[in-house]
Amino acid sequence: MAKYDTPPQAPPLFTGTKENIVVDSQALCDNTRALLDKLVAEIKPSENPAAATFETVLRPQIEDENQSSLSARILGFYQYVSADGQLRDASTEAEKIMDEFGIEISMREDVFKLVDTVYKNSGLAASKEKDHDRLITEELAKSTGLDSVESARLLEKEHKGYIKNGLGLPEGPQRDRFKEIKKKLSQISIAFQKNLNEENGGLWFTPEELDGVPQDVLDGLTKGTDENEGKLRLSFKYPDLFPTLKFAKNPHTRRKLFIANENKCNNNVELFREAVELRDEAARLLGYPDHATFRIEDKMAKTTKTVLDFLNDLKARLGPGGLKEIEHLKELKKKDHEERGLPYDGNYYLWDHRYYDRLMIEKEYSIDENAIAEYFPITSTIGGMLKIFETLFGMVFVELNSEDRRRISPTGKAEDIAWHEDVIIFSVWDDASEGEGFVGYLYLDLHPRQGKYGHAANFNLQPGFIQANGSRRYPATALVCNFSKPTKEKPSLLKHDEVVTLFHELGHGIHDLVGRTLYARYHGTSTVRDFVEAPSQMLENWCWTPSQLKSLSKHYKTGESIPDDLIEKLISTKHVNDALFNLRQLHFGLFDMTVHTPKSHEELKKMDVSKLYNDLRADISKIKGPEAQGESSDWGNGQATFGHLIGGYDAGYYGYLSSQVYSTDMFYTKFKSDPMNGKEGRRYRHTVLAKGGSRDEMVSLEEFLGRKPSSEAFYRELGLEN
Repeated sequence: MAKYDTPPQAPPLFTGTKENIVVDSQALCDNTRALLDKLVAEIKPSENPAAATFETVLRPQIEDENQSSLSARILGFYQYVSADGQLRDASTEAEKIMDEFGIEISMREDVFKLVDTVYKNSGLAASKEKDHDRLITEELAKSTGLDSVESARLLEKEHKGYIKNGLGLPEGPQRDRFKEIKKKLSQISIAFQKNLNEENGGLWFTPEELDGVPQDVLDGLTKGTDENEGKLRLSFKYPDLFPTLKFAKNPHTRRKLFIANENKCNNNVELFREAVELRDEAARLLGYPDHATFRIEDKMAKTTKTVLDFLNDLKARLGPGGLKEIEHLKELKKKDHEERGLPYDGNYYLWDHRYYDRLMIEKEYSIDENAIAEYFPITSTIGGMLKIFETLFGMVFVELNSEDRRRISPTGKAEDIAWHEDVIIFSVWDDASEGEGFVGYLYLDLHPRQGKYGHAANFNLQPGFIQANGSRRYPATALVCNFSKPTKEKPSLLKHDEVVTLFHELGHGIHDLVGRTLYARYHGTSTVRDFVEAPSQMLENWCWTPSQLKSLSKHYKTGESIPDDLIEKLISTKHVNDALFNLRQLHFGLFDMTVHTPKSHEELKKMDVSKLYNDLRADISKIKGPEAQGESSDWGNGQATFGHLIGGYDAGYYGYLSSQVYSTDMFYTKFKSDPMNGKEGRRYRHTVLAKGGSRDEMVSLEEFLGRKPSSEAFYRELGLEN
């Protein structure tokens, strides 16, 4: 339609070269440094305390941050998606430069003195001293002379950020050591993620060893030559790994693959240990008992006790259910082994679980996940998902063809506005009911390639914010996924769990697109970590709703919708082996909390992290590992493959479970009875999603629910009475 032909803002360019990516990142840092130097030179609170105000000290910095974010995020994005190894390396280097600069400015005493003066002059400090738990309200913001809750929040968090970055420490050895730790942690984080992205290991198997693995997976595998003649190479990438663990009949194949996958990134083992020790040391320098206390005080949970009580309570409630599920799966395994003449030792192993979980669903629910996948070819499924978002939130998604791209590209070249030829781009708009304005750009990069980020994630490329001239800057957001590639015979077909993953990540993308904040810092998904998953988790419910599954489905050959009886069967499997699934999440959450709450630094230094990871898994997940076959507990290094704990979810993985309390409450309260209720959808868009992190997340949640959140729906959904 003509009205969507010309977005008011051009899309970003992806024309970075290995030379200019590094130079541009350096230039961003230099510009910001020059601005800070200028502020410090011109504003002298000691001579004139009134000269340091929000407008003179923070406004120039936040406007610089807004503008920098337009290119900074893209400079760091190439490392996850570029097909060119040199470009990925340059992007990694750029991120390192920007991270180190971030540490440098977060520890500038001279700038902190300016911010400290503004904070104390504003009255925010005095109100915090009076009531440590007070929230920033409109009334409080106005009484301190600030224009909004968001500005007051910015000032308070900026001030606290300096304290948390060591500026409360006396100058000298302690502060220098703190700075050194921050720099080292940044380097570890970048190296750890790079090792995961660049990981290119695999195993050679004979076709017999891969008996049962779907043919389209086998067709995509590299065929061996010389000493591997007649064998196929299986990588550890998801489209190879998961189907093999689910379908390979040979338990030795699954065991070998499972253990190798846990050891695929052993060059990260020492990096993980070092990161955990450095975090603990830094927290203790600041006077916190441990890193988790330091991290959690600013989240929704507020204390480690709240988190550990929640996780341990859930562990106690789910444990019996997990054991019951295992007993049932063991019966299935025993029967299967007897039928196939295989020995059975009475144990249920980690490498058994995907196989028998799938077999149980097939046999007892007559569901074949590959047959279901035929109803979810990726292109029409994405179209169906976007329709749901259009109806719920009042949006319009317009896919850009090569002619559209050429027309709106700032260079006049279509290829310059995408980082790879596979990328799909949409311009996104408000529909008539929402005022027909422009919303932003959505990018989908759906299939694996060498060097690409290996999971599914949403990346903000450019945030939205209000520019210095008062006009709005619109966001650009990308979904980076690893779904199987189309073949000559078939399009890319999504298993139901992949449909859920795609909807979840699109949920983050929508959160990013509809953000309406003053500052880039609080845009979209820039919320506290124990809330950020809730909006996406809530949307997963649509993938378990009959009417929505029907509308998403379209058989790749016949074009028919998925039949009702198949939908019914699929929905009946939603909670199959649910206790085991959640115990697995609890293992990750409790491992995260254990390494980040040692009683002393010495205790942490003595900790055998790999042994702890595997022992906790055996205890919590209830599923046996190689230990049950006589091997020692350090058989695998799963923590070395666990990017979350190095990439920002440290002392925060519990958020995946705790945010489900919020997401289930929102869905049950507002959408369960009418999932396509556009009135509630729009209210949700404006009350929760649009606000991002610009106000306390609990305020948004309570406003939407009309009350305080409750865990009742969460426990009911899990089949556990509260």
